Formats: sequence, C-alpha cells, structure tokens
Amino acid sequence: MSDKPALNSGVLYISYDGLLEPLGQSQVFQYLNQLAKEYPITLVTYEKPEDWAKTKERNVFIEKVRAAGIRWIPLRYHQRPTAPATAYDLAVGFLVCIYLVIRYRIKLVHVRSYVPAVLGLLLKHIFGVRFIFDMRGFWVDERIDAEIWTENSRLYKIAKWFERQFLTHADVVVSLTHAGVKVMQKFPYLQENTPRFEVIPTCTNLEIFYPRFNIQNRQDRPFTLGYVGSVGGWYLFDIVLECLKELLEIRPNARLLILNRNQGDYIRNRLNFYGINEHLVELKTVFYNQVAEEMHQMDAGIFFIKPVFSKQASAATKLGEFLGCGIPCLSNDGVGDMTEILEENKAGVILREFGPQAQILAVQQLLQLVEDPRVGDRCVATAHRYFSLEQGVKSYNQIYQSLYNPTFSIEEELNHEKN
Repeated sequence: MSDKPALNSGVLYISYDGLLEPLGQSQVFQYLNQLAKEYPITLVTYEKPEDWAKTKERNVFIEKVRAAGIRWIPLRYHQRPTAPATAYDLAVGFLVCIYLVIRYRIKLVHVRSYVPAVLGLLLKHIFGVRFIFDMRGFWVDERIDAEIWTENSRLYKIAKWFERQFLTHADVVVSLTHAGVKVMQKFPYLQENTPRFEVIPTCTNLEIFYPRFNIQNRQDRPFTLGYVGSVGGWYLFDIVLECLKELLEIRPNARLLILNRNQGDYIRNRLNFYGINEHLVELKTVFYNQVAEEMHQMDAGIFFIKPVFSKQASAATKLGEFLGCGIPCLSNDGVGDMTEILEENKAGVILREFGPQAQILAVQQLLQLVEDPRVGDRCVATAHRYFSLEQGVKSYNQIYQSLYNPTFSIEEELNHEKN
C-alpha cells in the first residue's frame, strides 16, 4: 500500500469489466494507478472466471494493484442467462458497495459504463455521494444496432429509462467523443437540464506505446500491415481482408500481423474464404504488456468499425496505441471523432464508403502516407495531443477535485489532515 496521507473520504470506482482483462489493464488500471497517488481509491470489478483462474497472471496483478495503493474488491462476473445473471451481479455489488461507502466514508462514486451506473445512481440517492457517469459509449443503442434488442422490447425501454436517470442525475458525464456529446445535447429531456459534459478519449500510456523508428530495418523486411484486437462484433474484419488482397496486388510480399485472443479458428476460416495464403498472415496471442513490442514490427495499422448510430460515442483504444508507436492507420468514417483526428493531423487514411474502388484508393493512399518521412512524428504528436494518459489523468483529477469539495482543494484537505 502507498504511504500517501488519508483524506477524509475516498473514491469508489466500479467497473463491470474485469481488471484482468486487457481492457481493464489499459483503460482502468492505467488511470487509477496515477489517480491513487492523490486519492484513496477503492476499486470494485467483475472478473471472468477464466481470467481469475490464471493464477500466475492474477498474482502478478494483485501485487501491482497493492503497490499502487488501490483497495481492490474483485467480484465474480456471471454471464448467463444474461438478464438474471446481470441482476444477480448488481445485487451482490449493491450490498458490497453499501458496506464500502459506509466503511471507507466514500464521497465520490465513479462508474464505468451503464451496468455499474445503476449502482452509482442508487448510492447517490441513498448516501448523497457525488456520481460520475463515465458512459464509454451509447450502450443501449449498441444493443439495438447489434440487433440484440428491438426498440419495442421491454428491456430497451427499461434501459432507456435508466439512461435518462444516469444523464439527469450524474454530477459529471464523461464521453469518449465530442460527437457523442453533440448527440446528447439534442436529447429533449436535457434541453433544460443539461449535465456537465467532459470529453476524455480512451487514453494510452505513451511510456509503453512509443515509436521505435528504424528505417533500415523497414527497408529490409516486407511491408507489414497490423491488426490488433477482436475480429468480431463491431469490427468489420472481412473489409480488412479485402484491403489486404488489394495490398498484395501492389506489394506481393506484404504480410498481415494479427494480435488476437481466442479467435484463431474464425480468422483462419475467413482467410480461407478469401483465398489468402496463411503464410502471408502471422497470428499471435500476446499479453497487454507485449502489444507495443509487436506493434513496432508494423508499418501501418488497419481496422474498420460498423458506422452505426451508437458508434458516434465510441473511441477505439487501439487508435491511440498505433499512433503512439508512430504507426499511421487506415480506418473508416462515422465512428466518434476518428475522421477529424486522422485527417486533420495527416496521421491516417479514412475510408468513407465500402467498395472495391474506394478500398483500392485507400490502400494506395496508405502506402503513400507510410513513405512520408514525417508521418511517424505526426502520429506521435497526434497521440500526445488526443490520447495521452497523462492528459487523461489530469482531466480526471480536475473532475475529482471539483467534486470532492468545490470550495476546499485537495491540497488544503491534505494540510488539514496533517494538522
């Protein structure tokens, strides 16, 4: 545990994503590791059994959390049947959080996404704590866009009611994108009750994801296109493979390096469908702390996301990681602030429509961009401008400080404790 002075009250952070998942490590721990230097953090997460069963990795992370001075309460995540499992998780979490709020005099509850926001809302009504709704995207609309729910379903209507409560009762609403804020500002029920919006993208630890430019090595090896993360869900992997085929027409010795967990069979099936020689594709499963090293082998990154309504509020974690490593990206329009970020900073290529001619042109533009000797520096500068973990932590710290006690600064409270 850290030796920082204890404040009069603490921060409770609740995440339905597990800390042992890659997302938990990149988008929860990286922030809290820094914020815990200033605030007593109690963290509640829901861990998947398969992640918790990896004893070695679990014990390593337990030590990291302890060294950061974070009080970690891992709960078990239940997946099926979906609605009853989620209700059970919330019931357990509610009892645990009530104890934590009382035991550690919690003053501020920070929730990550919609499911734990139910707990944040209840805790605000019961105890009067400050409530940060870190929404991470339009989760309810994602269920519609993914055709999991319909707009006439009871679950959708209930979830939309909760969304309204989160937005109207939160002390601060954190959005990943400016595009998402613009959409919410048009919600009729927010016209006379607009919450305090803050935009904080999915940030990247740029001390981990940094460039390693070596032009000579790049000239001595085949052009390497990089793909990182899931190939299902919102990601349009088939379009990636179509672009790869266009790339191979121009650079026959090019290759695709894929970093992915547990989807190897699906990837090989799609490669076979498109007639792509598996020898041109390298598939690796790596831990989060190994991703940056693998990225250093890539000349360009590629990923496409379904440009549906809900994705206006989304920001891909991998974008900041690619750019931090000095790697330009090929992606598509209609997703968060990505078009403006890549085009205005000349750090990537945006595909505005899916189709052979547009994809051929986009691949050609990407190759031209990679040849630009200044593109790496522009990518890194863009990463620091938009995705810096340091800036993200600073933004969260300002939110915490303003809510902790608007008229009593953190420094004054620390001095008060010492006296």
